[in-house]
Amino acid sequence: MRPISYSRATAVADAVAAVAADPTSDFLAGGTTEIDLLRQNVLLPRRLVDINDLPLTEIEDRPDGGLYIGALARMSKVAAAPAVRERYPMIAEALELGASAQLRHMASMGGNMMQRVRCGYFRDAMSPCNKRDPGSGCSALDGFNRGHAVLGVSDHCIATHPSDVAVPLTALGARIHTEGPRGRKVYAIDDFFLLPGTTPHLEHPLEHGELVVGIEVPGMPAARTSRYLKVRDRESYEFALASVAGALAMTDGVISDVRLALGGVATRPWRAHRAEEVLRGATADAEAFRRAADAELAAARTTPLNAFKAELARRTMVRVLETLTRTESRS
Repeated sequence: MRPISYSRATAVADAVAAVAADPTSDFLAGGTTEIDLLRQNVLLPRRLVDINDLPLTEIEDRPDGGLYIGALARMSKVAAAPAVRERYPMIAEALELGASAQLRHMASMGGNMMQRVRCGYFRDAMSPCNKRDPGSGCSALDGFNRGHAVLGVSDHCIATHPSDVAVPLTALGARIHTEGPRGRKVYAIDDFFLLPGTTPHLEHPLEHGELVVGIEVPGMPAARTSRYLKVRDRESYEFALASVAGALAMTDGVISDVRLALGGVATRPWRAHRAEEVLRGATADAEAFRRAADAELAAARTTPLNAFKAELARRTMVRVLETLTRTESRS
């Protein structure tokens, strides 16, 4: 039994100060992933600072038509919010497909941004894992890696990022707000999730004691016509083999704006910049969709067990684009 001390914070500054002062401490929000990792001896904090009393649960309108979502807003509350469902249907869909109802009632939006990978080797304290024990090696490279990433991988890590809702947030170019020992910071979401490179244990650019306090979603008319499609081994309570978040706007059959991001196939929520470049200004048809998907997956680095993911991601992207085109044409 490892002793763990526990305290509750009622102010953001107090929570930040408490964790920043102790390198063995960590924040505790919904705990839906963190408690599992504590039980598995993957995380070994000596102190937990409970932040659930902090006033970070708001869902507020922004002047640009966007939203600001407090880090402690529960996933179920955000998914049910009329402003989210009307302006950003792909966010609501991703949240509802992300976990069981029980977990969605507990899990927080900020915690979701910080959740750790689902790689079985990361969660097995006996297996070499560069994320858990830097420099020890990556067991997944030559192990069972059917569910692992094909984009953004390195020779040090091929673990797939697990979040669903981070995928549409990445497509939308959301910004992550934090409070830390050096004050307020705002990160573009592409900068918030780090590629593994040679340092897979560093998943975010945050310093110790820096707390996610909110998520800013920019206003975007195209997001009203958006979808999140998740393909998985079973219909419920399962992580994505491939997922796509997409938003689309057209003028006379030509794509004027498009936002795409992939999940389940990359080491971080993956903005499909190459596909977007192919699609902007193109006629909205199956040929353009296939060209865009091929351009994005050209960089895929696969193993014999997960090679199917590249083709699955291509087909999922095309299907989302076809669905959005039909929806946009009827509006």
